Amino acid sequence: MSVPRAALRKIPALTATRRALTSVTTRNTASTLRMSSPQTIAKRRLHATSAHLQAAAAVAPTSAETSHEKIQNVVDTTNFLDNQFTPSQTSQWIDLHDPSTNNLVTRIPQSTDAELKAAVESAQKAFPAWKATSIMHRQQVMFKLTHLIRENMDRLAASITLEQGKTFADAKGDVLRGLQVCEGACGITTQLVGEVIEVAKDMETRSYREPLGVTAAICPFNFPAMIPLWSIPLATVTGNTLILKPSERDPGAAMILAELCVKAGIPPGVVNIVHGGAKTVDFILDEPAIKAVSFVGSNKAGEYIYTRGSANGKRVQANLGAKNHAAVLPDCNKNHALNAISGAAFGAAGQRCMALSTLVLVGETKDWMPELAERAKALKINGGFESDADLGPLISPQSKKRVEDLIASAEKEGATILLDGRGQKPADSKYADGNWVGPTIITNVKPHMKCYTEEIFGPVLVCLNVETTEDAIELINANEYGNGAAVFTQSGPTASLFQKSLEAGQIGINVPIPVPLPMFSFTGNKKSVAGTGMANFYGKDGLRFYTQWKTVTSHWRAEDAIGTKSEVSMPTHS
Repeated sequence: MSVPRAALRKIPALTATRRALTSVTTRNTASTLRMSSPQTIAKRRLHATSAHLQAAAAVAPTSAETSHEKIQNVVDTTNFLDNQFTPSQTSQWIDLHDPSTNNLVTRIPQSTDAELKAAVESAQKAFPAWKATSIMHRQQVMFKLTHLIRENMDRLAASITLEQGKTFADAKGDVLRGLQVCEGACGITTQLVGEVIEVAKDMETRSYREPLGVTAAICPFNFPAMIPLWSIPLATVTGNTLILKPSERDPGAAMILAELCVKAGIPPGVVNIVHGGAKTVDFILDEPAIKAVSFVGSNKAGEYIYTRGSANGKRVQANLGAKNHAAVLPDCNKNHALNAISGAAFGAAGQRCMALSTLVLVGETKDWMPELAERAKALKINGGFESDADLGPLISPQSKKRVEDLIASAEKEGATILLDGRGQKPADSKYADGNWVGPTIITNVKPHMKCYTEEIFGPVLVCLNVETTEDAIELINANEYGNGAAVFTQSGPTASLFQKSLEAGQIGINVPIPVPLPMFSFTGNKKSVAGTGMANFYGKDGLRFYTQWKTVTSHWRAEDAIGTKSEVSMPTHS
């Protein structure tokens, strides 16, 4: 096993306790670790046990390890209520397995009705005081939180690698993109200013934004840090309280973020975390106290959440599936295009809503596919903690089967499997039972084929051939999804044509995954969003989602404040 040295240096702080115990615990832990070998350090648990919680008031239970070896003493994941990591009293547990080995990592509770209600009551109780907290103070909390996230980036990445399967480097990117949203929230004092105008003599009207109250976020498995950080900073810096439901497949990063929220100064009840599956989702959608719900995930789940949540009077923002295209034109920089496409298609094992899953090959570029296959073939699948890993496993055996079935369907329907990732696995025997699918390229695909009409969500690139740029634009726009699209060309006019003509919400010109930074908003459209698509994530739209306008018109007569001399004469006018 090869663990990055930076990750090892972070481990002494991984069992941090509350402020009263933090310095002592960190010194003791650091001393112990300095006497340990790197191998011993790499195997040390990052998970605070129930005994730690009770005896040392530990703030940071997390399932993270820094190796893929079997965990001997599996510890259950807790809820997070009132800034306390609280063991669940449930009788229903969900096993979480390391995707690289399918070894058991932790058990996730299906939070009980009482625990779900307790989260809402905690958030309701915290809201009035948090709303009344000055925006300057909330900004300072955000500054502290950004510092703590950056300080704990390796620790968060280690949790993601163990539970989700990403390579350690890719997991750090997951954290970084969420951190950027948190950094953007630090500008709240200039982003949340209102409007004022004098509408008549001594009368003015002003508008300003206020928080909604209790909000909720339902997060997917593929970005365990980034997606929670699309909600936590914006919901809280605007004065709301938040109930977070991380994916039951990889909640460890969210639990670490909860600890960092406490250290940053977020009061009890402002952020609560509950767990579970459909039962927890339905509770969030039906609970009257919850005013808004944020969701990222599949179309089936997202459409259900949008419909049920909206019917219950909630604001709902929902980003759903995708089928992101890239048009490759003969005049493009071939080497750059092939490298960019390979990374965007197969990074994170294709488990990104903005993964580049579809190539539209214009004219002679269809002949470039053997070269692309050679570059993809050179990518190495391996456990995420291994230094040479380019992509990790899929999240579950079920996901692996689904991806392999879609590859088989393409073959059956007449497409060509140019590069077949089925049956591939790392050489190390400890990864024999992992959920492995290698980079796969399917050529000669037709629009009616199942591999094209369905989102694969795996390391599979489907390729369609067209003759002209007009054909490429028509094909891309005919697809029902609208998250992102890209074009590879060295022609300015051609790039402008694609920019203006493509209907996807996020366009890349020689950029394969055009996800905007947090000063903008995530602007997918068509079937990639539920409802009208007006409630976009982060940026200005994110702030609008978590706030509501209040308009005040006031009249203060100037003459009421003028004159200090008493009138003693009889009046001479009527």
